[in-house]
Formats: sequence, C-alpha cells, structure tokens
Amino acid sequence: MTQQANSLDIFYSSGARRSGRWVMSLFMWAFIAQSFTWAGCQSADQNLTTMSEVREVKEVSYSGKKDTATLGGGCFWCVEAIYQELKGVISVASGYSGGIEKNPTYKEVSAGITGHAEVIQVVFDPEIVTYEEILEVFFTTHDPTTLNRQGNDTGPQYRSVIFYHNDEQKAIAQKSKTGFAAEAWEDPVVTEISAFTEFYIAEDYHQNYYRDNKNQPYCVYVINPKLQKFKKKFATKLN
Repeated sequence: MTQQANSLDIFYSSGARRSGRWVMSLFMWAFIAQSFTWAGCQSADQNLTTMSEVREVKEVSYSGKKDTATLGGGCFWCVEAIYQELKGVISVASGYSGGIEKNPTYKEVSAGITGHAEVIQVVFDPEIVTYEEILEVFFTTHDPTTLNRQGNDTGPQYRSVIFYHNDEQKAIAQKSKTGFAAEAWEDPVVTEISAFTEFYIAEDYHQNYYRDNKNQPYCVYVINPKLQKFKKKFATKLN
C-alpha cells in the first residue's frame, strides 16, 4: 500500500495533479474489473443484451449428419463461447440438465436447490468433428478435478459433467475420462458421467452471451482469456 502511495506522490510532487488523478482512476477501474472475476458468473447476469433464439454458429458446409453432446464445465457462458468457435459445430445452446425440477429458472438453479448443472447442448457434424474431439476440448478447457467448482463459481450447478445420449457416447466418455483427461491432469478427474434425461434451455439473455456482451467485464477478464488459450491450442480446429 505504501509503495502505491509513493508512486502517486511522484505525480503530485511534479505538479501533474491531473495525471495523478487519472492514474488513480485507472487503479479504481482495474479493481472494479477484477471484482467481476472474484464474484464469478452468477453476479454478472444483469443489464445484458437479449436475443429471441439460439443462433447457429456459422454458415458453413456440413455433411448433413448431426449428433448431440450435452456438457457441463462450470459457467455455461464460458463453455458456449469456446464451442461456438470449433469447426464442425452447428449450434450451441445454454441450459440446464441433471436435476429434479421441470423447467427450472436461472435463479433456482443458481441457488443449488434443483440439482441441475449449467450445461451447453452442442449439435455437431460427426463427419467434421468427432465426439472424441468434442470431449478433448471439454477436458482441456475447464478443470475437471475440482468437485462442484470452477474457479470462483461454486456449487453443484457448476459441476463437471457429461450427459451421454447413447451407449456409444457413454463408452467414449468413460475412455476419455480415464485416458486423455487422466493423462492431462495431475489430480484425480471427478467429472460425472450420467445418462441424459432432459435439457431445459436457459433464458434468452444467456444465449450467445459472449458474442452479445463482449465488453461486459466478466467477458473481458474471464471468458476472453480462456477463449484465447483455446484458440491457440486448437488453432487447426477452428471455424
């Protein structure tokens, strides 16, 4: 604290009080921005751009074949932004799965009382990107070793989970967890692997969140760094 005060004294002693106030403002805004990363996903859900439908990722050529993956890797805003950039992904929707209550709201899920996880449902072309590759991205871009937690987002709604849609996906998920993920992470992988039952699409303003709210502090300081790391590691698999 003393070191910061001494630095500001240099500006004031030189007569540049206006510059000093500018630096102080810079520190204040940096602190405010950082507070969004401390607060986590749940506190950044007000005054946001809304949309009326889930948008397709990009207009590209597909084989006509489709498959679906349902995955939970913490805050769905982050996970959605990553899969929207993956080649072969047709659409991504944010929502809730794995709970006991029908048609849950974000408020109810965030309270941790419905049993649901925040998930994304990815529709993809298996001729372009395989389910194995979908899971490779999944296990690389979130921490599957922390139980009911991703960063500062805590609670069962933020658990690491794969909801498989058929026996083939179940086998691939189990193999990916004990193989690829176990080799990629030092700590034990705690990702839940459960049968898919129901997907409840989240409220409109959660859809396409990053693309519609890029200047929102949570997007700038939390989502964007994750997205850039993903793009660097999977550069050959981007749209």
